[in-house]
Amino acid sequence: MTIPAGITETSIITLIVAFILGLLVGLLVKNIVKVGIIVLAIIIILIAVGALSPTTVENALMQFGQSATQAESKVTAYIDLLPYNSIAFIIGLVIGLVKG
Repeated sequence: MTIPAGITETSIITLIVAFILGLLVGLLVKNIVKVGIIVLAIIIILIAVGALSPTTVENALMQFGQSATQAESKVTAYIDLLPYNSIAFIIGLVIGLVKG
């Protein structure tokens, strides 16, 4: 089997890697959203039964926000490594979000 002119093995490997990265990022995002919804449901139930007070949740969210700000500054460098402008990455991301 011959590869058509203008398409190299390197470009094929790059497309495959971009697709797999998109798929994994899509799966990760979908699972993070699932966990977030479950945690939110648990917090609402605990507030409803009186096990938690809204001020306790507010303080915890403020501390979480400060930690998230610090983490965001570290993650920003890694975001630039993703080939998010590649159509293969976007296709993998969508499949990971929908089918994951």
